[in-house]
Amino acid sequence: MVSTTTLATAIAPLQLTEQQAMFQYLNDAGLGLNASFIVNIVLAGLSIVAFAWMTRNLSDPRSKLIAVATILVPVVSISSYTGLASGLTLGVYENPLHNLHIVELASGDAGVIIPWGRYVTWAFSTPFILIALGMLAGTNITKLTTAVTFDVAMVLTGLAAALITGSAVFRLAFYAWSTIFFLVVVYILLVSWPKDAQAAGTVGIFNTLKLLTVIMWFGYPIVWIAGAEGFGAIDPTVTSWAYTVLDIIAKYIFAGLLLNYVRKEPEAVVSDGDFGASLPGVTPADD
Repeated sequence: MVSTTTLATAIAPLQLTEQQAMFQYLNDAGLGLNASFIVNIVLAGLSIVAFAWMTRNLSDPRSKLIAVATILVPVVSISSYTGLASGLTLGVYENPLHNLHIVELASGDAGVIIPWGRYVTWAFSTPFILIALGMLAGTNITKLTTAVTFDVAMVLTGLAAALITGSAVFRLAFYAWSTIFFLVVVYILLVSWPKDAQAAGTVGIFNTLKLLTVIMWFGYPIVWIAGAEGFGAIDPTVTSWAYTVLDIIAKYIFAGLLLNYVRKEPEAVVSDGDFGASLPGVTPADD
């Protein structure tokens, strides 16, 4: 004879894990939040194909390096946003700055939805953007390393700010550090690299791309502080769509403009044998 306890255990629904519950939530909630991820996946995929086609005939090493760094931006994005759409890199966390937009998953977890996978995207895609811009400007390895290092620090401290649950002070402290590191990158883009681009002969296209980058990148900390990760003035779905719009302009439109210039292999790009060298007269060997 089967005991009542055993029977109840056998017919009881299995407890969902947080990841399973998050995937269920994304499906049940309709296209609002998940569509912001799917749009990025589709655009990233189309961008990879289009950019590979645009640059298929490049022969100059510098042009190739700029193209590879630029194409890696949508490559990172399509991987990361697939993780977000699957619920793998989403989580629910308490936000000490507000008690708004709380959701409860079928797993029993409750809190504000934080798409921490976006920070994984930014930790890899934004350095590639800077590498492409730095190579276009003809900057040296020291300046390029400085920009990339502060950029990664900006993203990681932003991630820490998003995941801090126990202290509003420390959440804002990490946000402040992230903003400071961001301003260092902005200084390099607006003050240091334009001089290099002027010397390299690429200042025209560089100025266009630097302004597009700086303006769009300023949008991210603004959305963060106003959105679900900050003070909650806008809900997670609107926050996610705001990030998606910024991503479309700062990544795919940026990349299209850059590669449309590089694919023509203008003299300013291909004629500088010292590109990226810290020591004048030292030309990187071609493989």
